[in-house]
Amino acid sequence: MKTSVNICCESQCPGYHVNANKLKEFNIPHCNGKACTCVVSGKHLETMDNLMQEQRMQSGEKPYHCAVYGKHFERNSPLEQHARNHTGEKSYSCGICEKQFRRNNDLKRHRRIHTGEKPYSCSVCEKKFRSNAELKGHQRIHTGEKPYSCTVCGKQFRRNGDLKEHQRIHTGEKPYSCSVCEKQFRTNGELKGHQRIHTGEKPYSCTVCEKQFRTWGNLKIHQKLHTGEKPYSCLVCRELFGTKSALKSHQGIHTGEKPYSCTVCEKQFRLNSELKRHQKTHTGEKPYSCAVCGKHFVGSNTLVNHQRLHTGEKPYRCAVCEKHFISKDALRNHLRTHTGEKPYSCTICKKQYGSNSDLKKHKKSHTGEKPYGCSVCGKRFIGNSILKCHLRTHTGERPYSCAICEKQYGSNSSLKRHQKTHAGDKPHICSVCGKHFISNSELKSHFKKHTEEKPYSCAVSEKHFYTKNYLKSHQRTHVEKIL
Repeated sequence: MKTSVNICCESQCPGYHVNANKLKEFNIPHCNGKACTCVVSGKHLETMDNLMQEQRMQSGEKPYHCAVYGKHFERNSPLEQHARNHTGEKSYSCGICEKQFRRNNDLKRHRRIHTGEKPYSCSVCEKKFRSNAELKGHQRIHTGEKPYSCTVCGKQFRRNGDLKEHQRIHTGEKPYSCSVCEKQFRTNGELKGHQRIHTGEKPYSCTVCEKQFRTWGNLKIHQKLHTGEKPYSCLVCRELFGTKSALKSHQGIHTGEKPYSCTVCEKQFRLNSELKRHQKTHTGEKPYSCAVCGKHFVGSNTLVNHQRLHTGEKPYRCAVCEKHFISKDALRNHLRTHTGEKPYSCTICKKQYGSNSDLKKHKKSHTGEKPYGCSVCGKRFIGNSILKCHLRTHTGERPYSCAICEKQYGSNSSLKRHQKTHAGDKPHICSVCGKHFISNSELKSHFKKHTEEKPYSCAVSEKHFYTKNYLKSHQRTHVEKIL
């Protein structure tokens, strides 16, 4: 039977007493079977190692330091874990998915993804979490506490991880790289979301319409379409938005601020995403391809909107007239026909428009630019949609049909003009004689009779006409004479 020597250890190791059970381990006399006691904090500790750690916490001593980074630690084990950041060693492996980790605690937290275990619960809202760190970060939502501050711009964050990700905006650091296309990202979450473009994986599904998404953030944005939730409001025009990014994008319309500039052509943009899309016009890069028709696109959103042309899907509905649209932008532009809002203004003539695309088309009337040319007759046009309508004059295609008399037209605008003949609607009034007209173009043609303006001239007879149609009718007389 083992015997113990009742000699106080203070004379040999001032600051603690040693438990009798640890005599063999430490080869030090004990003090009446008491646990190791720190004389500074008064804490009772089970092992010599715990006692030494406690004393270092009290004194601030950190004798273990990293030779690479210079960081200091109280114990050797945290140093060893830290060293794995430099070596890349991951000695702890998940038995289910084989994912590897540097620390045992990280592995334990990861296993809870498979088991679904969430042992940490918020006392305010009862939301549960896999780790204590996640719980602490969540609790700051309730307290409003943001203890982590950016030294560059002063922005504050709830979690240190969020701060680190934010700081990469300033440093430009993108440590996460895609193994397929080598594209780089600031965060591991961004990389994972991107990789699903290559794999086609969409693990997040809407419980209402079963639509699937690559990222949790995209699902949350989509769900607001069903709930109608728009928590972000513009202080200028009071328009509501479902996301903070959509609000920021909209606010640039009022301020005119365009902080993102193209290094090739110096064109400026309101959003970084708009700049990135634009830059692909210089490189010719169109990484997103339609599986149905093979057409390629600069951005994934443009591809999604295009695919709806094949499926016929129109998920965005106008609450006023219940008309449906394939994209959020198309709905937003349409809503302005009800509100009368025209936020896009021409810097030359101050004319205002409901959509940016209409403004861009209008600007070409000042520059004389007509980038879209007809492959049949060579005639050039301001916009692609105008070219498409023109091409129908060659093909004879008339896809727009009147529901009342079944008369067909080559463009939707021509059909709308015709439908007003059935409704008797003539909203355009001449300010000189008071005559009413179906369309603004008809009013303009009529008004030339009062001004005696005849801008259309025959190259054969040099005769002048009020409208292009009158000129065409006249030109036929020359053709008939020749025949």
